[in-house]
Amino acid sequence: MKGYVNNTASPTPMLFPFEPEQFWLFMRQVIREEITNVQKIKPVNSGYDTPGMIYKPLFKITEVCQLFQVSKPTIYDWIRHGKLKPYKIRSRVYFLWQDIQHLLHPASGDSNTSI
Repeated sequence: MKGYVNNTASPTPMLFPFEPEQFWLFMRQVIREEITNVQKIKPVNSGYDTPGMIYKPLFKITEVCQLFQVSKPTIYDWIRHGKLKPYKIRSRVYFLWQDIQHLLHPASGDSNTSI
């Protein structure tokens, strides 16, 4: 039985042309680069009209509240006074992107505004 036991460590066969230490250094470098790239492109959770952000056609009432930094009763007052038009889809209330932009930049939509 002594003849069958081999206590010497044999190198693990590699299927690519790197030494194990070089391979792991290379893998760490690639992972660090990917992490920094992901951190640079970290998505912003709002789609407002700002360079670099995406277009979002419908806004929920909570998003409108966050955008204008007002409460829900204020939004309901704006609806009652005609500043915002709500669109109900099933049981949810949404607001159009164009209406939000008109409230954010009222002078851009008015043609009779004088400077």
